[in-house]
Amino acid sequence: MIEFHTWWTPNGWKIGIMLEECGLDYELFPVNIGIGDQFKPEFLAISPNHRIPAIIDRDAEGGPLSIFESAAILMYLGRKTGKFYPTDERKRTKVEEWLMWQMGGVGPMFGQAHHFLMYAPTIEPDASKLEYGQNRYRNETRRLYGIMDKQLGNEEFLAGEYSIADMAVWPWVLPHTRQQIELKDFPNVDRWFQQLRARPEVQRGYEICKDEREEANKVDDPKKAQEILFGKEQFKKH
Repeated sequence: MIEFHTWWTPNGWKIGIMLEECGLDYELFPVNIGIGDQFKPEFLAISPNHRIPAIIDRDAEGGPLSIFESAAILMYLGRKTGKFYPTDERKRTKVEEWLMWQMGGVGPMFGQAHHFLMYAPTIEPDASKLEYGQNRYRNETRRLYGIMDKQLGNEEFLAGEYSIADMAVWPWVLPHTRQQIELKDFPNVDRWFQQLRARPEVQRGYEICKDEREEANKVDDPKKAQEILFGKEQFKKH
């Protein structure tokens, strides 16, 4: 049994998809990042960077094993199950290249695009102060879509075969409208995106914690959540 500590976000979705694709048994532990659950001592014990997702594999060799950082979790689950993470060195290296591309590029850049285009205008009333950041991350996001579109024009999936690299990137493409991206401008990405979206396992992985987040959004204070996610709460010692 795997404990899955997560919330309804792109980084959480990718692990949910992998767990479903591998058919692994897991127990869900929602971490409401809008009220600060990520700063609780019990969560910091398994995720010292106070970010979701994290897992504890109760059946790991040698005893329970906790893992944070989504790429590390994906690679671990791939090794554990022998699925979606090749053992052939050349194929594995290709998967790791695109997985690291997501971690170092797609996640940070798309995330900043979300922030400056969606959230920052509700915090900073002076639009002129946001213009540079908005243009910077909108343009970088579009550049990354171009790289992905070119790769998917040559391969069915990012690393050739369906893998953890696709599971890592797809959740960040899902909210493409928040990034001011039209998928029709990137037809190969669109083909790949729709192909993955049709997979039942991807659909189930995406749904994990959706109901919990929708219920929380009915009662959580959005201003307080913004302060927790983007404000001074981030700089406290936890």
